[in-house]
Amino acid sequence: MTSPLPRLSSRLGGAVLLGLLTVPALAADWAQWGGGTHRNMASSETHLPERFDPGKRTREKLGVDVKSTKNVAWVARIGSENYSAPTIAGGQVFIGTNDETLEDPRYEVTEGGVLMCFDEHSGELDWKLVVPKIEIDRAKVSEDFDAMNLGICSTVTVDRGRAYLVTNRCEVLCLDVRGLDNGNQGPFLDEAKFSVGQDDPAVELRPTDADILWRFDMVRDLPVFPHDATNCSVLIHGDVVYVCTGNGVYDGKVVLPTAASLIALHRDTGEFLARDDGKISAAVFHGQWASPTLLKVGNEEEIVFGAGDGFCYGFRPLKELKPGQTLEQLWKFDANPKGYRERGGKVIDYWALVRGGAKDLFANGELISPSEIIGSPVVDGELVYVTIGQDPLHGRGKGAVSCIRPRREADGKSTVETVWVYEGIGRTLSTPSVRDGLVYVAEHAGKVHCLDAQTGRVQWVYDTKDEVWSSTFVADNKVYLGTRRGLTVLAAGRELKHLADMRLGSPVWSVPTAANGTLYVASQKHLWAIRDEGEMPPLLTKMNPAK
Repeated sequence: MTSPLPRLSSRLGGAVLLGLLTVPALAADWAQWGGGTHRNMASSETHLPERFDPGKRTREKLGVDVKSTKNVAWVARIGSENYSAPTIAGGQVFIGTNDETLEDPRYEVTEGGVLMCFDEHSGELDWKLVVPKIEIDRAKVSEDFDAMNLGICSTVTVDRGRAYLVTNRCEVLCLDVRGLDNGNQGPFLDEAKFSVGQDDPAVELRPTDADILWRFDMVRDLPVFPHDATNCSVLIHGDVVYVCTGNGVYDGKVVLPTAASLIALHRDTGEFLARDDGKISAAVFHGQWASPTLLKVGNEEEIVFGAGDGFCYGFRPLKELKPGQTLEQLWKFDANPKGYRERGGKVIDYWALVRGGAKDLFANGELISPSEIIGSPVVDGELVYVTIGQDPLHGRGKGAVSCIRPRREADGKSTVETVWVYEGIGRTLSTPSVRDGLVYVAEHAGKVHCLDAQTGRVQWVYDTKDEVWSSTFVADNKVYLGTRRGLTVLAAGRELKHLADMRLGSPVWSVPTAANGTLYVASQKHLWAIRDEGEMPPLLTKMNPAK
């Protein structure tokens, strides 16, 4: 693991250090999607700036004039596509991207993925993992899967010196956070062949390459048929890793209707332990992109899973580490409100609407139709918050935010209470943020909704007038949100206040995060480490002043 002090070596590592700022003594890592097993996009970090200047564009390798930045500790060039949120743990920053800007003579650009690991304090590259495009018969995966150069979309989970992720090839990998700097640890020892493709000659490994400890190939070993991309952030509970497989459709039909949607692997070996019973896959609308969440009901814990059939499920965690088990389903909740799945007693055909639409299913200009769960369910206390949405290419439509309370009855049976449902939101890809009795969630069409966490009553709605694939991130009494044009910042609380908009040169599709006094924002091309250096001059203009 890297030292907590900056490492000032001769490597540039694709990043430029602007100044070694003091890190607060009371600080915390952000070691996984949502910062913890509850997946809540809210942090206790303070002293985060509401604005920063990302710097002027240049034609140099980095693409940013670092001298023109403000409130920026360091900036790193990543690829050309980024959907993975930054993970910060043990003095390192992990982020997934694609290989379009990979500058290493040992590797070819193959429309694959790259995981980059930076030193947290200097922005220097510690090591990288290169994952070429999938090598398998296209009859076994969607033609769109791993073909859009999206790269590694999974947000890394770091635990006990190991980094877990799902690759662009639908593999679950466990990595040593030190890379090969401390040697090849095994049991997986074939990194040289892995990162160039099975039919290519092996490369000479370097200390700046990743060290794979174990690998589980979900396409070949389960199997599953992923759609578009796999982006699950794995959940670790005890000695078990829970993973959404990404099983989906091709041309509107489920190819493997009995395939696993949620699986369990041994955290130390990658051994396959359990899966769901396969009933979810048969009803999947499109794909499956949510990450599992941990909930405590009474004295027992549950795995909460938002699925591609539009239902939120509760599963009992494994108690034994033996293979061949079936995950026990405790409850399920339909996140699609009444009228979204059927109209006039007839089931709404999801794919017929995708291909053509229907006038009688529109209300106030929005299409009412079933949707899957894309953002992760969020746990706050005994409540679970879940949203629904669809692929952005399907256009606008009605979404919903539901607040539920799973219960364990005296006889041991599990039930689910619907606390409230909010239907005033459009389809969303986002995971909610819950802080100080408020829920913040963004819809794909650009509106940010602030709701009372106990009642679901609207406190305010702010229209960014921009496309949103990101999620709200709440910290230091601010709401940070990535949009197609950059970063929007609002004041957290029951009063609507717009603070700033910043253009970043390319969309921000991943979620901002914060750790140890630093805010991290990734555009499609750059990762900024942002720290408060003092007052910035007032904005002369705003991209979109509050209405």
